[in-house]
Order: sequence, then structure tokens, then C-alpha cells
Amino acid sequence: MNSVDSGTRNRQPSLFLMANTLETGGGERQFATLAGALNPRHLQVRLGCLRKHGPFAEGLNGIVEFPPGGSLFKLKSQRTRFALGRYLRANGVVIAHSFDFYSNFMLIPSARLARVPVVIGSQRQLGDLMSRVRNSAQHALFRWCDRVVCNSRAAAARLQQVGISPSKLVVIPNALPGAMFARAVPFLPPIHGGLRIVMTARMNDPAKRHDIFLKAAANLVRKHPRLEFVLVGDGPLRPGLEQMAANLGLGKHVVFLGDRRDVSAILAGAEISVLTSISESLSNSIMESMAAGVPVVAFRVGGNEELIRDGENGFLVPAGNEEQLTGRLETLVIQSELRKAFGASAKKSAQSFTVERVCGEYERLYMYLLQEKGIGQAELVRSSHELG
Repeated sequence: MNSVDSGTRNRQPSLFLMANTLETGGGERQFATLAGALNPRHLQVRLGCLRKHGPFAEGLNGIVEFPPGGSLFKLKSQRTRFALGRYLRANGVVIAHSFDFYSNFMLIPSARLARVPVVIGSQRQLGDLMSRVRNSAQHALFRWCDRVVCNSRAAAARLQQVGISPSKLVVIPNALPGAMFARAVPFLPPIHGGLRIVMTARMNDPAKRHDIFLKAAANLVRKHPRLEFVLVGDGPLRPGLEQMAANLGLGKHVVFLGDRRDVSAILAGAEISVLTSISESLSNSIMESMAAGVPVVAFRVGGNEELIRDGENGFLVPAGNEEQLTGRLETLVIQSELRKAFGASAKKSAQSFTVERVCGEYERLYMYLLQEKGIGQAELVRSSHELG
């Protein structure tokens, strides 16, 4: 993170961002992107997590771990909350922002007990795959927040349905780093006379429906034998998916790449992108494909409709419909000009999600909430002197 002189820093609002872990998931990627891109001349950013584990930890210097132990509700986690509250007070934090489900349960109560003026929660999934107990607990927690940031209108609509006030909800989309728009050197060689279709999704949840992707691939290969299907991502479901691909006779037509940090290089060698998840708030996979100019075929769920305009920059099909998925993919396989048109339109649409634009929205939200609480520059300077 960038540094500024101490005199300037002491007059800045102190923001504390907290995530669960720093794994390769979409939420973790967004946390790392935001942490590295917020303007250090506007905010003094401090970072925390529940478990300092995962590849995104490398670029986040100074991140502090607050481990809850084996449960968010036992004695160990309560002690950690008190320690977190002391940390927030000692560092003069005036904005506490939790970034995902687990950090909501750690940070929101701690920040309230520490009397942090502005407390923000996050909803970065639809919640339709969580149990009723978990959803109810989080909804109750959100009532302690000044605002809840949702990364899609679809996620915000679900919270409204359970009684969260619309005035408390703010929609700020995911951000795309500038590198995603740059022309990358393809990681995979071109397929002469053929095409490559990519799906990027972690293999840790059946809701990603990799099985439907593989079945559609098997359907397509029968008519178009020079297709290659690439799966980016890893997880406990991978061995079963590899066996399924073999059983479907995909053989040399499918490639499992595992976890990758060079998604743009993989997309640079692809003609079509797919997402078969049946629950998405705002998909990083779709956004990254759009930024690379690769048309996407996805299920019509959650925030996918906020990214893909069906028939203009990609295709949306009913969730779980293998036949329609296969048909739309075949349309793009056959019609090269349509692929190019969709890709160009998708890349243009993705410009709405640049990291500069999204970080600007976060910074405006933070400053607005400080003003709403009546906290101005004089209060910030006085607080920093008291701490010193």
C-alpha cells in the first residue's frame, strides 16, 4: 500500500477493512483489489482478516489477523472480538467495513462495542444457498450497521424482501483492475481450425454446476470435434469432475488448469466463456471475460442480468437448462462475426467497472457517512492528537 507523510495521515479518516481469508475466491479478490486501490491521500487504510491464509496475502502488507478459533460463537471468538475492539480504539478507526459473511459476524459487534462511528456490513452473495438460521442471524446483524454494501441489485433486492430498509442498502459493483483490460500474451497455444471455451469457477460447491458444463461440452464435441474446454479453478470436487469428463469421453478435449492468478492470459487464448453457477450475485468470472472481450454464456440468475444483455453482449439461458446452454454455445461456435460483435460490446460494457470508478464510489460513501455522523476534519485531527 502507498504511504503518505504522518502529518497528512493524522488528518485522514482511519478506515478498517476486514475479510475472512485471502483465498482465491471472488470476494477475497475484491477485498485485495479495493485495499490496494483506495487513495491513501483520502483515507488511512488498515486491514484485518480472520485467517491470514491464501495467495492474496502476499500483496497486503501489515494485515492483522484476528482468528476466531473453531467457531464464531464460542469463548475464543468473544475474546478475539474484545481484542479487535481494542485495536479499533487504539488506532482511532472511524469507519469499520466488513467484507463478507464471516467478517460481518466478527467486525460489526466489535465495532459497535468500540463505538466506531461508522459501521458497514457487506452482502456479496444472494443468500439463497445459506441456511435459514444463517440468513436470519446475518439479517439481524445488519440492523446494527449504518449501511450494508451489496455488489448487485439482485442481492439488495433480497435483503429488502426480508425487511432491511432500502435506505440502509447501497449497491457498489465489483471492480476490475486495469490489467484485465490490457492485451495479454495467451497462456495456451491457438487451436488451428478450432475454438477454446473456458469456465472459471472454484470447485468447492455443487452450485457451480460444472457437471452441466461438462455435459454441454460432450454434446458439442460430437458435432464439433475441434473444440477444447478449459476449466480454471480447484477444490475438493475436482477429482469427481475429472472422472466425469473421462466418463463422458471428453479425453483430450478438456483441460483442468487448477487455480490460476493469470486469468487474463488464459482468456487471451479463448473464444467463448461460460458460467453455469445457479447462484451469483455479481460474477467476477463474467466481468473478467467481458473485460477481455470474450463473449459469455451464463444462466439467468442473480446479478448476471446486470452484466449480460441477452443477445447483445452475450447469452443468458434458464438456470440448469443443459439443452439451451448447448444451443447458445453452438451458435457462438458457428457464427464468428457474432462472437466478435458480442466480445466488442462486452468489453465496452466492462468499462463501467474499472477499479478507479468503483473505488471512487466507496470513497464517496465513506465521506458521506462521516458527514452524516457530523464528523469533520476538526474532529479527526482532535482524535488523532488524543491517541498520540
